[in-house]
Amino acid sequence: MFKTQSTIKDIAKALNISPSTVSRALRDHPDISSKTKKRVNSMANELDYHPDSIAQSLKQRRTNLIGVIVPEIRNRFFSAAISGIEDVAYRAGYAIIVSQSNESYERECINISALISNRIAGLLISISLLTKQDDQFRLLERQNIPFVFFDRVLENYEASKVVVDDYNGAFKAVEYLIDSGYRRIAHLAGPEHLSVSQYRLNGYKAALKKHQIEFDEKLVISGGLDEEDGYNGLKKLLEINQLPPDVVFAANDPVAIGAFQRIKEIGLKIPQDIALLGFCNNPISQLVEPTITTVNQPAHQVGRRAAELLLEQINSPEDFIPRKEVLKTELIIRNST
Repeated sequence: MFKTQSTIKDIAKALNISPSTVSRALRDHPDISSKTKKRVNSMANELDYHPDSIAQSLKQRRTNLIGVIVPEIRNRFFSAAISGIEDVAYRAGYAIIVSQSNESYERECINISALISNRIAGLLISISLLTKQDDQFRLLERQNIPFVFFDRVLENYEASKVVVDDYNGAFKAVEYLIDSGYRRIAHLAGPEHLSVSQYRLNGYKAALKKHQIEFDEKLVISGGLDEEDGYNGLKKLLEINQLPPDVVFAANDPVAIGAFQRIKEIGLKIPQDIALLGFCNNPISQLVEPTITTVNQPAHQVGRRAAELLLEQINSPEDFIPRKEVLKTELIIRNST
């Protein structure tokens, strides 16, 4: 037999006080004495009482749940960001519901609808590779549900955003390569419409321009952000260039790992024949030989700041003004360059 869940009325009956007194004591109301609060909380623990979150959500029209949507939970950056989000949410009395879009716009929309149905207090989202429309975010606005973009964002949408400095991260990485003597610097870029891809490509171009190295469009291959994209991108790069590049700057570490695999497969040596540089400091970049030079992103801090901005918006919806926060990156030099 299952035990029936205890209620406020059960606590009131056990203590011979009114249910309203119990309710106010559990909410730490100032009109209730500390002695009564202590008795109520003690009895609540004894009876294994838990608040009815569904009933509370119906009354308040929201729960203490924060929705989080990421492209892939297995991605080290997003798992670290989720950890940062949870740290902040937990201390503020919120729980999080995490879902992934698997880089699908349709699945992203389904996840948003499901979270709205669960009466979330707010949403933190990093958009999929295929997300270009904003209808799903207009829906959140109509439902008065605050949300914050993090890492991957819709640049022209007026909402709070927390990102890393992709432009300067790429600029400094490519400048380091130039200072190290590399001149034919190829770039395996991410999807052309994605903001992180655009900033990293622009940082790459700016570094070349500063050092008076002519930009060669044949040295840039746009693709996705997975290992397979890096493998195929490196293959295509070598097919269309008679003279191979000195070094490959990859849009992220999974792309760098894919390129790494192809370089090894065709018998070239890293960095003697082709050097390699990634972006994001995925743990795998330290596990291969040679280890891969990369750009570190403060993923945990991105998650924390995004959650803090969302809570600020939840608690002060009338006074809140959307803003964008940009966090610094750090170049980590290893053996692949």
